[in-house]
Amino acid sequence: MLQQNILRMYRILALVLCVSASEDFDWTKNERTSFYYGTFPTGFSWGAGSSAYQTEGAWNIDGKGMSIWDAFVHKKGKIFSNDTGDSSCEGYYKFKDDIKLMKDMKLNHYRFSISWPRILPSGLKNEHINEKGIKYYDDLINMLLDNKITPIATLYHWDLPQILQEKYGGWQNISMVNYFNDFASLCFERFGNRVKYWITFNNPWSIAVEGYETGEHAPGLKLKGIGAYKAAHHIIKAHAKVWHTYDIQWRSKQKGLVGISLTADWGEPVDISNQRDIEAAERYLQFYVGWFATPIFHGDYPQVMKDYIGRKSGQQGLGASRLPVFSPQEKSYIKGTCDFLGLGHFTTRYITQKNYPSGLGDSYFSDRDLAVLVDPQWPDPGSEWLYSVPWGFRRLLNFVKSQYGNPMIYVTENGVSEKMLCTDLCDDWRMQYFKDYINEMLKAIKDGVNVKGYTAWSLLDNFEWDEGYSERFGLYYVDFRNKNKPRYPKASVQYYKRIISSNGFPNQREVESWKRKAIETCSSSNQLLAENAVSSLLSHPLIGHMEMVTEIVVPTVCTLCILLSAVFLMFLLRGRL
Repeated sequence: MLQQNILRMYRILALVLCVSASEDFDWTKNERTSFYYGTFPTGFSWGAGSSAYQTEGAWNIDGKGMSIWDAFVHKKGKIFSNDTGDSSCEGYYKFKDDIKLMKDMKLNHYRFSISWPRILPSGLKNEHINEKGIKYYDDLINMLLDNKITPIATLYHWDLPQILQEKYGGWQNISMVNYFNDFASLCFERFGNRVKYWITFNNPWSIAVEGYETGEHAPGLKLKGIGAYKAAHHIIKAHAKVWHTYDIQWRSKQKGLVGISLTADWGEPVDISNQRDIEAAERYLQFYVGWFATPIFHGDYPQVMKDYIGRKSGQQGLGASRLPVFSPQEKSYIKGTCDFLGLGHFTTRYITQKNYPSGLGDSYFSDRDLAVLVDPQWPDPGSEWLYSVPWGFRRLLNFVKSQYGNPMIYVTENGVSEKMLCTDLCDDWRMQYFKDYINEMLKAIKDGVNVKGYTAWSLLDNFEWDEGYSERFGLYYVDFRNKNKPRYPKASVQYYKRIISSNGFPNQREVESWKRKAIETCSSSNQLLAENAVSSLLSHPLIGHMEMVTEIVVPTVCTLCILLSAVFLMFLLRGRL
């Protein structure tokens, strides 16, 4: 009798757990509470992030093969100002200096990516392993550990070997699953005794949509209505295969974790009392984060994606849905392949219902039947897409908790850029962004969301994909005009450093003093940057044709911008004359 009662209680508990793992998100509970003073759980991990193509440079050095981004940026008109990542931050040569910056900030972890073509130039493990590339990552990992910084390694941050794109069509081809698994296996073999946190893919939404639907990113294909879904299908399978490879071959020896990093904006209904807007907002999220998270956590695509894409495919006269199908065996193989969920988040959108007639043509965006809006009152530091909406972060974290059974979460990307000619290192908007967003994350933890770590994006200003160097996310300013790529701390370095040392926001008086103290420290960095830039300018051979200036006083970097503009205008006028 006792055994029966215990068994009955166990079944009830299991049922409760199952129900809680797939509970509905409460769209009407939209609390926007005041600032919360408190600290994060003991052992919470603070870090900063980067990626190989965006920071390493050395694009054709020491045996590295060409990536799809190397090929893409060398096509005129693809990137703002035709910038390239050929040298970028020169991280390949300066990683030791960068680790000193991390140590000074007292970071607990550093997120970086391993360049597939740097260690496998042909993309294939059985053809050639580039030991110089292996050594670079060995040295990086060892120095991180020597400085008590935990390495978090991303296996794919968008730099597919170009030869695999040319020969097979890249992620449009199922063969990428095995090739990627071979690459990942090599990384586990060579680095897994020291790396315990692995991320298979960074932001697969962007890989699929911007790489194979809109063509804004490498490889630049515009396969509307088909390409993104096909690429995503193969990426999900590749992720699952790598997880199983680690689970079977390496986990017992290395005792690491394998996850994926998904990036998503929050989608808020325009009218929270309108059911159609609520459904549109949920659809926005299911087509965004759910596209990848639902197969990984539950075994198949979100039902709303299957319904909408299937119906529109039928209206277009197609015999089958444009959304590929997982077999029963594939569903069970993919389900549960996530030891932790990496989550990238930057901003929020308002969502409302909007019908797109099937006659307009098929595309990922029209398949969703919704409109995306912004509030013009949201703060916007210059990037056309990034508005500061902190409350959306808490909402997204709670949505992930309710949808996927409260998985262990590491925030893998969060930060804000500026887009301006004159860079002021006293970046008060970034300090405010970090303060507000990190506080919303703290509130989410108080709500019961299982967040274990936070990664500021990014450690350095770097190559921002199709925006080139026009957008700067870094805690450290990088002078890309100088061949040595010197780093200068922005005020946000000191501010983030205080959040880390306090493990949160201890009290109002202390927190309010942080920004003031950080601004005080950035003035000297501004002066140094300005002086170095002027020295570089005056050493330019063209300056010899100008009258010498006997005294230059540059109190701020923006004064330097005025000087540079004047010089540019002078050359322009001379050219016309």
